[in-house]
Order: sequence, then structure tokens, then C-alpha cells
Amino acid sequence: MDSDVLVREYLQLGLAFDRLEEGFVDAYTGDPQLRHAVQNAPAPQPRELARRAAKLRDEVASSGLAAPRAEFLDVHLRALECSARKFAGDEIGFVDEVQAYFDVRIEVGDEAEYREAHRLMDEVLATGTGDTLAERVQAQRKADEIPPERLSECVDAFSSALRDLVRAKYPLPDTERVEYEVVGDKPWSGFNYYLGDFRSRVAINSDLKQHMANLPHLIAHESYPGHHTEHCRKEAGLVGDGQLEQQLFLVNTPQCLMAEGLADLALKSIVPTHWGKWAQEIYADLGLRFDGERAEALSAASAKLLGVRQDAALLLHDRGRSVDEVAEFIQHWSLATPERARQQLRFLSSPLWRAYISTYVEGYRLLGGWLDGSGDIDERSERFRRLLDEPLTPGAVRRMSSPN
Repeated sequence: MDSDVLVREYLQLGLAFDRLEEGFVDAYTGDPQLRHAVQNAPAPQPRELARRAAKLRDEVASSGLAAPRAEFLDVHLRALECSARKFAGDEIGFVDEVQAYFDVRIEVGDEAEYREAHRLMDEVLATGTGDTLAERVQAQRKADEIPPERLSECVDAFSSALRDLVRAKYPLPDTERVEYEVVGDKPWSGFNYYLGDFRSRVAINSDLKQHMANLPHLIAHESYPGHHTEHCRKEAGLVGDGQLEQQLFLVNTPQCLMAEGLADLALKSIVPTHWGKWAQEIYADLGLRFDGERAEALSAASAKLLGVRQDAALLLHDRGRSVDEVAEFIQHWSLATPERARQQLRFLSSPLWRAYISTYVEGYRLLGGWLDGSGDIDERSERFRRLLDEPLTPGAVRRMSSPN
């Protein structure tokens, strides 16, 4: 099959999934007539979509595409075939489902590491208010809440500061823009809607209290140098170079693991040292008190709890534990309030998003390990640029991370 035909059929196939589950297409910036044609075609049947995905995957090797593009399409078509089978009602084990979607094999984490995280957090919060670690964590989070009436100006301040840093290191088109809005009744804390033409709308969930320690990470994740920056640079570079498959961003594909791993490493990559002190100065300019050193120490200690949410998904979908048992697990290890644990469970229980938590956990581990393997800050910056600009897959990063 001709490569242009293959890519066009891939786009048509991916767009059809949005008719099975609205929101499956996270972003599409290609030919609007193609999307219109898909939307007005007869309703797609999951079995037929699975067959088409498998057939297109067989055509990749003979398409003449360069190796990186061929690998990208191969793993994404595999993911789409699995999604179509799930929509058709096939029984697929949760671990196998995650592997098909994101090209990683997951397993339960080590509770000894979680206990060590609690010990380190206890050291950081030794002088805090409360008899137990959970009480001291909740007191710290309460003190760290951003007054709702100050949220917009805090968002604008960090967006502007991070945008300046990004533009100096990873140039963006002059016309790029991010607009922020506050929404409610969502299973996530923040979401980037990439609109094309170098514009994004970032929604921030008002149902969750926003904290001073988390806001810099949230803005870096969603905008600079996270999702918005990646979309802009890939649109300007890869799409501009004719790689039209990059016009489509689909849920439950390896794209998501790469994007979420990149975004979760975004703040560390643009403010490589002492992000707490950097954030403290910005808050001070806004008249808000923030202990950056303590926030940074607490963040480093709690990083060892990274796998808790993935473990919760495994307990729920692989081990058959009840919702109440999983909520208790989240509360115990994440030191979350019952309300926060239930909010996390809402995300883990969504048919569309139930496997998605692995993109954050495994994406951070995989991409973070590769970035940390760089020799110095300049090499790390260059590796992060490659994540922004190239159609890398989890398999490609694993190969680059291997000493052999």
C-alpha cells in the first residue's frame, strides 16, 4: 500500500473511534473534510475497526515509510486493534490491555518503597501539625491551598514565567497561545485541549483544591514545556514535514504514554534545579507565602509513591478487589482524604480512562530514566528536545536507554 494512502486510512480509522466513545480523539488538526466524511459515514462496527487495524498493520512493513514512522504506525495500530476488540466485548486481561495500548508491561509495586516514602515524608513534616503522618500531610496541604479568588492570577504568573523559559530554549511559533478556564465535574485535575494552529485551551478542575506546590507542575505539564509545547513543535516540525499521522492524537495509544511522561518531567526539565525556590519568588511577587524548600523536599520524598495509583488500578481491574478496598488502599498509601481517594477511583473506573494511569507511572519511569542517563544538563536538554520533536515510541526509548 502506498504510504500516503496508508496514513490517510490510519487517520480515518482513528477518527472513527470517536463515534464509539466521544473523547477517544484527543486532538485532530488535519483536513476537516476527512473528519466530516467519517462523522457522516455509517456507524462504525467495532469488529470491523479491529479488522481494519490489523490489515493496515500488515501493510506498514511494505509501505516504504522511514523506520521511525513505520514503528510509530505499527504500535498505534496495535493499540487501536485492542481498543476495537474491547469495544466489541472481548475479554482481555488488564495487564495485556495496558501492554497493547501503551507498549509497556506493568506489575504491582513494592510496598517497602512506599513505606520508605512515608518515612522520608515524616522527616520533612516532623514539625508539622498533627499526631499522625496522614494528619500532618493533610495539614500541610490545607495550608498550601491557593485561595480560589487568587487562582487565575497565579495561573497567569506561572504560565508567563514558564513560557519565557521555554521560548528561550525551545522556540515556539510567534502565534502560539494558551487560554485557561476553570471547570467542574471532571475526573482529572487539568486537561489540555489542543485546538491546532498552535493554540490550546487548558481546563483546570475546580472540584479539586489547587495547591501552591502543585500549580507550577500543573502549568508545566499542560502548557510549557508540556502538552501545548509538544503539540506546537510537532505541528510545526513533523506535520510541516509531511508526517500527517501526527495530526491525530488518540487516547489509549503509545502517544499518550510518551506525552504524559514528557509532561510530568516538564518542570524538572525547564527548571532543572531548585524549582521550589524559583516558585517561591513568583508567589512572593503575588504576596503569597510559600516554603519552596519544604515543598521541594516533600515532593522528592513522595515521588516514591508513584506506583500507588497504578497498583490501585491493578487491584480493581486485575485482582478483582472491591471499590471500598481500593479506596482504602489509596487512602493508606497516598495519604489522601476519602474524598480525594474517591476522585481518583472515578478516573480509574472510567471505561475510557481506566488504563490511562499507567501513562503517568510508566511514562515517568521510562522517559525519566532516559533523561537521567544523560551526561550533563546540556545533553539532558537535547534529549528532552527530542521528546518534543520526534515521533519516538516507548520501544525506541527503551533501545536508547539500553547499554547494549
